[in-house]
Formats: sequence, structure tokens, C-alpha cells
Amino acid sequence: MNYLTADQRIALLMHEGTDNPGGKTGLSILRYSPLNIVAVVDEQQAGKDLKAVTGIDRDVPIVESVQAALALQPSVLMIGIAPSGGALPEPWYEEVKAAVKAGLNVVNGLHTPMATDPQLTPHVQSSQWIWDVRQEPQGLGIASAAAKSLSCRRVLPVGTDMAIGKMSTNLELHKLAQQRGIRSKVIATGQTNMMLGDDGIPLDTIRVDFAAGAVEQQVMKYGPDHDILFIEGQGSIFHPGSTATLPLMRGSQPTHLILVHRLGQTHIRNHPTIPTPSLSEAIRIYEVIAAAGNCFTPAKTVGIALNTYGFDETLAKDAIAAATQETGLLATDVIRFGAEPLLDAILNN
Repeated sequence: MNYLTADQRIALLMHEGTDNPGGKTGLSILRYSPLNIVAVVDEQQAGKDLKAVTGIDRDVPIVESVQAALALQPSVLMIGIAPSGGALPEPWYEEVKAAVKAGLNVVNGLHTPMATDPQLTPHVQSSQWIWDVRQEPQGLGIASAAAKSLSCRRVLPVGTDMAIGKMSTNLELHKLAQQRGIRSKVIATGQTNMMLGDDGIPLDTIRVDFAAGAVEQQVMKYGPDHDILFIEGQGSIFHPGSTATLPLMRGSQPTHLILVHRLGQTHIRNHPTIPTPSLSEAIRIYEVIAAAGNCFTPAKTVGIALNTYGFDETLAKDAIAAATQETGLLATDVIRFGAEPLLDAILNN
């Protein structure tokens, strides 16, 4: 169930996340959500221009606290950060409590639930709600590779690491496909995409035995009525803590893969002893795993989505050309240069 409606006014809790990947949920909301965002709450960036800080062309003030945001009359506090461990530091949690006491609804994408929090529930009025996005759906089963029977294209972005732009790649491809009149659908598999309003599942809350089945259930629900399904990618097969890639592959039986990589990254973030593979090697590994020795649908990698954030345009274009030369595949940065080459590759393969 999605509690968000067009008439709501959103304040985004973004402390220490407006200018770095720790705020990827909030940054995606700012970039893609059609909802009315009235404030970004980030003590470190308060008073600065949002576009200058994030590169996102959206006119939203950055304020220092929830208390300051109340002057802008929000109706919903949305948590746009994901601290390590899945729980908010105490000062930020106190801001959530203040928001609830002030009558705001709360959208919580963290692992730690809030709808049953004994420090919050006494302050929730009958007209208020707290939406814990990460909840395992009911009625799940074991996957059966049923998606092999679908005739639609099933596109899965896969990455050389976590948190490098797989969801943004999906959303940019979907937006372009719809502009071209293609019947496309995003299958959300994480809390951010669900908070953006796409139907789906919070994959990282689902018990491992049912994870692939949950993906399959969504794909089978929408596949018959669409030309392309863009399945939101999660994790990375190369990250030691990631468990999401296999369920996504098994459940969706992808026909097309897009490899996503962050320019300049040579090792798994926060794991300096684990190198990221070359683009060519990453492609080889993902295709082998997806097909599982030809037991499942062979998935062809058709393009490279290169995240060039932080590099100047000349270096970015040179890196894109080098990626194409190495792999023989079309490459682009979907945010800076558009997703056209990748969508064309999907449609032509």
C-alpha cells in the first residue's frame, strides 16, 4: 500500500546526505518524484542552493531542522537517508519524534520499523499514519522460472558495486521508453522506488527462500501487458555483503542486462582489499550466472551505464568512449547524456 497522494507536502530528512551517496533515497526522490517537496532538512547544508549542492534542478529550500521545516507547512516527513545499521542516530530520531508530535505523517524506508515504535505510537493521532516501507508482503511462494514464458523484454541493471546508479538507470530508461510510446513498467525492488510510487517489493526484507518468488510474482503480474519491464537492480555479485542479485535474476529471468559502473572506482566501496573487475570480466560473470549453464534464459548485456559524477565532461566522454572500445557495447551516462543509446540497444537486440 502506498500512502502518498498528490496533495501532500513533503519534508525530506537528509542530514549529512544531501551531497553524498548516504542520501541516495532522498536524492532520488528529489530527482524523480512528482510530489510537492517543500523542504530538505540537512543541518550541514542549510541555507545553500539545492541545485549547487546536488546538481538537481529543483527549487526546494534546505533548512537546518524539522522545526524549521514546519514553517513551510509539510504534511509528511520522508526519511531520505540510510545510516549504517538501519537506525537513525538519536538526534535525528528525536526530529522524527518532533514531526510526529507536530501532526506529520512519516514515510520510513529504514530497516528499523517505526509504526510500532512505543516512543512514537502514543503521539500518532487517528488521522495520522507511519508507513514502514520495508515490510515483507504476504502470499509469497518459491520461484519456478515462470518468467521464461513471457514474451516481453525484461531488463535488469547489474553493477560492479552497490549504490552506483542502477535505479537511476532504470528510471531514465523507463521515462524515455514512455516518451516513445512503448508500454514499459518499472518493477520496484527497493524502498526508494516504492516511495516514488512504483509497484513492487522491498527485496531486502524478504526471507531468502521467497526472494526470487517475490520478484517472479511481480514480473508475472505485469509482464503480459507490457512490452518492456525494467526490473530495479539491487546489490552486486562482487560485494561480499550483497544477497539480492541472484533472486533478481532467478525471479525475472532477464532477457537484457545493463552493466552499471562508477567511473574511477577500483575497489568495492568500504572494502579496499576487494577490487572491482574490469567491465569485460563483469559482463562475462553476470551473463554466466544469469544463464546458469543454459538452464535459464540467456541474458545478453547490451550496454554500459557509466556513472561519471564528479568528473568534468571531457573526462566523462573519454571514459564512455573507452568503455565502448573495451566491451564493444554502447555506453552513456544516463543522467548527463541521456539514455537513448541504451534503449536503442535494448530494442535492437
